[in-house]
Amino acid sequence: MQDDIKKTLWATADKLRANMDAAEYKHLVLGLIFVKYISDTFAARRAELIVRMTNPVDEYFYHDAQSGDIEAELEDRDYYREVNVFWVPESARWEALRSAAKQRDIGKRIDEALSIIELENPKLKGILDKRYARAQLPDGKLGALVDLVSAIGFGDNPAAARDVLGQVYEYFLGMFASAEGKRGGQFYTPASIVNTLVAILAPHHGKVYDPCCGSGGMFVQSEKFIAAHGGRTGDAAIFGQEANPTTWRLAAMNLAIRGIDFNLGREPADTFTHNQHADLRADFILANPPFNISDWWHGSLTGDPRWVYGDPPPGNANYAWLQHMLYHLKPSGRAGIVLANGSMSSSQNSEGTIRAAMVDADVVEVMVALPGQLFFNTQIPACLWFLVKHKNRRKGEVLFIDARKQASMISRVQSELTDAVIERLANTVAAWRGEPVSLPRPLGKGRGDGTYQDIPGFCRSVKLAEIAQHGHVLTPGRYVGAEEVEDNDEDFATKMQQLTEKLGEQMAKGAELDVLIRQKLGGLGYEF
Repeated sequence: MQDDIKKTLWATADKLRANMDAAEYKHLVLGLIFVKYISDTFAARRAELIVRMTNPVDEYFYHDAQSGDIEAELEDRDYYREVNVFWVPESARWEALRSAAKQRDIGKRIDEALSIIELENPKLKGILDKRYARAQLPDGKLGALVDLVSAIGFGDNPAAARDVLGQVYEYFLGMFASAEGKRGGQFYTPASIVNTLVAILAPHHGKVYDPCCGSGGMFVQSEKFIAAHGGRTGDAAIFGQEANPTTWRLAAMNLAIRGIDFNLGREPADTFTHNQHADLRADFILANPPFNISDWWHGSLTGDPRWVYGDPPPGNANYAWLQHMLYHLKPSGRAGIVLANGSMSSSQNSEGTIRAAMVDADVVEVMVALPGQLFFNTQIPACLWFLVKHKNRRKGEVLFIDARKQASMISRVQSELTDAVIERLANTVAAWRGEPVSLPRPLGKGRGDGTYQDIPGFCRSVKLAEIAQHGHVLTPGRYVGAEEVEDNDEDFATKMQQLTEKLGEQMAKGAELDVLIRQKLGGLGYEF
């Protein structure tokens, strides 16, 4: 979908919210996009059935149909459920809402439509946020928003329409996160960080888990990765959990709008105290847990079987998240986690002891230091941890990558990792693991053949014994060294001569400017 269309839609939607808080408005807009999606997919399936029921060579052909017979047959819910399309009753279909958009009770009508849809589709129970009747939008703005959303879903191809709706939903999620700042960042991980995790983990099959899934971005990108590498939607089974009820709903809608089957637990709940996937052992875990949360502990967690490497300190959940994810990995599984930089070096309370135990157990695979200003909600420097239960290759080593200088600024306050940088990171890790490098981007100066080599200032493979000598600190900058400086083979005397000549020229020019300034000021009657 063209970026300018998404930007135009966003600009119009943002203008319609007037003075309404973005955190509240977000649910109105995203909820309407979701209703438009399920109505569009229902209409597309209905149109397909009409064609098939009237085609004599199709297995769905309706023999000896009388007037009205096919219309009645089209109301059979099984035709829709068999292809995972939600059943939408006539009064809740988008055209019914659009025709009533200018009515004063449009908010009440939308809420009623959502209630009917939930009743007909148990999988959506508790997911649709019925807040339109009490929305604090100026008169006419909600109807105008319905009209705007009506423009989304271009084309007659159902798959293309779904893709357009998915792109708009994802774009709006990011824009709302930016508009909300700190609060928005709690439910949305910037795309370039998600893409980096997915590119390095390469989740191509099996069970994919995110224990703090926010709005579901990790899952969406995992499905995109699978599709890009010849797989199909459904090759991965999606499992997640989220404590915030409104964010839990956003994730469910984000996945449903793309036709992704999912299990986000029975309800929103705290992952530590109400683990809804206790028996799950995942092939891949991707997560961006909240940084350094201090109010996570509960007495029932003492001696929890997840704390294999030591009880996490009650004042910081970082090592609770790391151990929770290790516990839920299959023996062959891999995990990628975003955490604050302090997690790599902190020795407060029991963190240093747990980190040392994890390193010595050889479950830490790769550490990546990230650039600043990647997040909407915090300027705290962050890093990526990649964990495994058992290493097949590179036993007794950890790969350190310093990517702090790899970002590109996309605004005055926001940076991102470009696709080229993400390719380089993924290729470096793949080459280090001894896996095929699927992308042709060179790994470093002079090497583009997929063979790993240490690159000063960027990456280095380090033995566990050396890490132990550094107190089990996992900060990449401590290990990768300084970046190599180009050497043009000139000797020191020649370089000094050149620098001295350049300095002399600059000093002479400075003296000329000094005289000129004095003359100008003197002409104005000022002396100094």
